[in-house]
Amino acid sequence: MKKSDKQPVIEAKGIYKAYNTDGLAVHALNGVDLTIKSGEFTAIAGPSGSGKTTLLNIIGGIDRPGKGDIHVAGSDLNTMNNRQLSDLRLYKIGFIFQAYNLIPVLTAIENVEYILLLQGVDKTERRHRSEAILREVGLDKEINRRPGDMSGGQQQRVAVARAMVSEPELILADEPTANLDQKTGSALLDLMKELNRKRGTTFLFSTHDSMVMKRADRLINLSDGKIAGGRKR
Repeated sequence: MKKSDKQPVIEAKGIYKAYNTDGLAVHALNGVDLTIKSGEFTAIAGPSGSGKTTLLNIIGGIDRPGKGDIHVAGSDLNTMNNRQLSDLRLYKIGFIFQAYNLIPVLTAIENVEYILLLQGVDKTERRHRSEAILREVGLDKEINRRPGDMSGGQQQRVAVARAMVSEPELILADEPTANLDQKTGSALLDLMKELNRKRGTTFLFSTHDSMVMKRADRLINLSDGKIAGGRKR
């Protein structure tokens, strides 16, 4: 199937979001239209305060828009209750955060297995799939180490493995290289690009990192809550 023929994973139309700060309405998003098709490797770029994280949170069902339509993985998020949104995040969306968000008392493989545990996957299958994805991200010798005993780059690789292990339709990565040095960040991006190529998983980043922007097949610029151009390879 050609990329142009692939179905949208994300369809957002007329997304508005405002927050009340000290009695004043701050418009984080101001009429965003966005379509992301299956298999895309896309970055949303913009300075702090441009609305990137707010947009990712709405796409991930963590936050709700004040106005507008949002469909993700075939579901209308505006019609879903909190339990349904939780299930969508569990089964259809993988998350990679700037601060890794690993559970410190669990080993690398236990952190990766945790998503599958929540999904009700049996112990043998959980272990098999978790070992396989950790091997794929180059951490097969680190599976029994806890986050506190790992470097930042290793922790973020565990986070990538955790996001990928359940084979979601979409990965949302919020500033995933922000806490990494250039060499480590570059290697991590190459890894995610390879996973995108091999598995066809859709990646959507929020970033102001030029390394992410250069590797993205599609770049969307966000400014003051509005899409302000971009480019596509």
